[in-house]
Amino acid sequence: MTDTKSGTLPVPGASLYYEIRGSGPLLLIAPGGDSNAARSADLADRLATDYTVVTYDRRGLSNSRPDEPAAPVTITTHAGDAHRLLAAVTDEPALMFGSSFGALLGLTMAAAHPGQVHTLIAHDPALIRLLPPTERANAEQGLDSLEDRFRTDGPLAALKRLGELVDVDFSDREPDVPLPTPPGPERLADLSFFLSNDLPQMRAAELDADRIATVRARVIPAAGHGSRRIWNYDCATALAALLDTEITEFPGGHSLSTHPTAFTARLREVLRG
Repeated sequence: MTDTKSGTLPVPGASLYYEIRGSGPLLLIAPGGDSNAARSADLADRLATDYTVVTYDRRGLSNSRPDEPAAPVTITTHAGDAHRLLAAVTDEPALMFGSSFGALLGLTMAAAHPGQVHTLIAHDPALIRLLPPTERANAEQGLDSLEDRFRTDGPLAALKRLGELVDVDFSDREPDVPLPTPPGPERLADLSFFLSNDLPQMRAAELDADRIATVRARVIPAAGHGSRRIWNYDCATALAALLDTEITEFPGGHSLSTHPTAFTARLREVLRG
């Protein structure tokens, strides 16, 4: 474990809870789904020997509650929050790792605030607009089923459906990685916010190929090796084609928790490249 400093940053309409640990170049982690600072702690601890790692609770999750809980939180708002958080902790261009929803957030921020991020690893990016029509329709159909499951059966049933959609396979994990425990009340509350707010906002996001082409940061399209059967891998492939580069594969699949040792080693390698 490394020493961790925590703080709260006032932003328009909310306050953001964040944590900082380690030393070295600053790295902001923006995970996907309902993941927060606590669920990013293991990855942050592993990286803190080489980087000053910033993690946070995205607006609407855990300790970052909005002033008006019923008001929608758009991708633009999330990107603005990340921009203000980075501005509060550094005046230098930062490294950023974003996964799934976090990759969409990171690209949106990088497009809106040139020069704030110099390298962004976009892992399993949730960029539905980049998919061809048939693939996009299939992805939308799966997300429809997820939202329907949440509305009819609640967050716990929706979590099971989400695992099916992202092809999570906990039988394929590093030997010392335990099986996930049943979610508690806080996790279910965060999951409910993600499914009721962030998932619809992700589907409505206007970030497209033309806007991504304006991003000045070095963007590294990435995906889990085990994500090849899900649409996020297709998004990473489309992003790589748009940027005229190759996709970078990481150990594991859509979940970041199944192969933490190998995943961290690969992340260090890519960041140093």
